[in-house]
Amino acid sequence: MKTLTITRPDDWHLHVRNGAVLKTVMPHTARQFARAIIMPNLKPPVTTVAQALIYREEILAAVPADLDFTPLMTLYLTGSTTTAEIKKAAECEHIHAFKLYPAGATTNSDSGVADIKAIYPLLAAMERHDLPLLIHGEVTDDACDIFDRERVFIDTYLSDITRNFPGLRIVVEHVTTTEAVQFVLASTPNIAATITPQHLLFNRNAILAGGIKPHYYCLPIIKRESHRLALVEAATSGNPKFFLGTDSAPHLTSLKENACGCAGCYSAHAALELYAEAFERADALNKLEAFASFYGADFYRLPRNSGTVTLEKTAWKVPAVYGKNDLSITPLKANEELPWKLQ
Repeated sequence: MKTLTITRPDDWHLHVRNGAVLKTVMPHTARQFARAIIMPNLKPPVTTVAQALIYREEILAAVPADLDFTPLMTLYLTGSTTTAEIKKAAECEHIHAFKLYPAGATTNSDSGVADIKAIYPLLAAMERHDLPLLIHGEVTDDACDIFDRERVFIDTYLSDITRNFPGLRIVVEHVTTTEAVQFVLASTPNIAATITPQHLLFNRNAILAGGIKPHYYCLPIIKRESHRLALVEAATSGNPKFFLGTDSAPHLTSLKENACGCAGCYSAHAALELYAEAFERADALNKLEAFASFYGADFYRLPRNSGTVTLEKTAWKVPAVYGKNDLSITPLKANEELPWKLQ
């Protein structure tokens, strides 16, 4: 296959930050995706409809004039969130979900939820207003091995949430384990999951073998090969519960390459190319369009896009960095060749 044309896709999990970083990375997403679910973990976090609408305008101002892109905004769920704000979010056409970060689980999650059961009244309100809940599914207990934190979260919290709120639509974000895949498969149609390109392409050797490679470090952390294979099987299965969410997370190179590097892989520069590589390796390119362009829109009850994008089977080299000087961002697979290129 020399070219692959698919319906224009959407990214159902994206970080674009704000300020100068936003202006640097936004064109990468807008050239390939029609829409994206925007993560709210700024400093300070986006916790109200009013803040989200201001952030939305900043994002739109960073989209190149010749590109058509719609940011789908989310709110950061905290212990201080009110049911009145949930109702307001449900009535706003630009707000599409709430994001649950367990406090301390990942980048800029300090304002997250420390006691998940204490927010059950908020989850009930979200269920009542049919507003999806997006979950970073990891426990933050220091006694729990970092490679087990997703599995333990499912057993400790997620199973109980889904039992107590059967009508609540939930996206288990960036699943990384066999156990997460099995949980989603065994759950009702209200439970779905996003899968990132790095978790489809790499196992934990990418971070640790031959030296520590900080640009492959993300949370949830990349797991062993058996888990990667389970994710590939889920993504290429044609099951509508699994859809594209890059979790592309730009950090300045100086903040990744230091003694305590930030968690997050920057993949927006070549998101579709990376997914195409993963699907081609699995001999499943015919399943990429539905995973990238159909299932997420269907879950969020939004119309599928009408335009198309075309990938060409031609090798190209990923730049060492994007941005300049103090604004340099090192992309995933920097200085390496990718086999697919977006026309």
